[in-house]
Amino acid sequence: MTAIPRRRTRRAALVSAMCALVVTGAGLTGCSGGDPDAGTNGVGKLPPDKIQSRTRTAAKSASTVRLSGTVVSSGATFTLDMQLKGDGGTGSVTSKNGTFRLLRVGEHLFLKADAAFWNRESGAGAGAGSSAAANKLDGKYVKVPSGDPAYQRFSGFTDKDVLLDGLLTLHGTLATDGRHEQNGVRTVRITGGKGSGGTLDVSLEGTPYPLLLVRAGNAGTLRLSDWGKDFALQEPSKQETVDYGKQLPST
Repeated sequence: MTAIPRRRTRRAALVSAMCALVVTGAGLTGCSGGDPDAGTNGVGKLPPDKIQSRTRTAAKSASTVRLSGTVVSSGATFTLDMQLKGDGGTGSVTSKNGTFRLLRVGEHLFLKADAAFWNRESGAGAGAGSSAAANKLDGKYVKVPSGDPAYQRFSGFTDKDVLLDGLLTLHGTLATDGRHEQNGVRTVRITGGKGSGGTLDVSLEGTPYPLLLVRAGNAGTLRLSDWGKDFALQEPSKQETVDYGKQLPST
C-alpha cells in the first residue's frame, strides 16, 4: 500500500478545519454541502406566512425596541429615532417643521422643541402673541393635553404595540427572498406582492426579531434594534415642564 504523504494529510486536515469554521461560525456552505440553516433559529425553513407570524409574536413579546428611520404618513415624512416599551417611549422626530423630542410615560405625553419649531407650527404671520408663546415653550417639555389634536397626532409614535402592529404587516402574496445580513446578523427576507407590498428582514440568530422593514408604496424604511434592552423612562421635572392648559398653540 502506498503511504499518503504527510504534507497532503496536513493540507486535508487544514481544509476540513477551515470548512468547519465557516459552516459553524458564519452559517455558510460550499465546503461540503452543509445545511444553510446550521446554527440558526430555524425560521428560514418555514413558509413566509409562518415567518411573519413568528416575528410578529417575537416583537409583541419583547419588552423594548428601538425604531430608527423614516415613515411617510398622510403625505408627510417623519424621521424617527424612538425607544419604546410597554408603558411609553422617548426619542426624536423630525418633520417639515423641524426636530422635536417626544416622551410618554403612561398616559402623560410631553413634547420638547425650540422656539423656531413652535413658530412654524403656529404658522407664518401669526403675530407677536404667537412669538411670545413660542419663546415661552422654547426648550421646555410641554405637557400635551389628552384632548388636544396633537396628542392623537404624536402619541402613536410612542406606543410600541400600536406602532409595530401597523408597521409589521406586508401586503399582497407573501414570499421569501433569500438570505441577507443586517449589521452582522444573518436574516431571511420575506416580501409582500413581490416587494411592492413591502419587505421584512427577520433574524436567523436567536429570537426571530424583525430587523429591517421597507414599507409598501415607498412609505419609509425602518431599522428595529435593541430588542429587550431596557432604558430609563421618567417624567421631566417641574422646572423642565410647561403645562400649557387645555390646548397647545395651533397644533
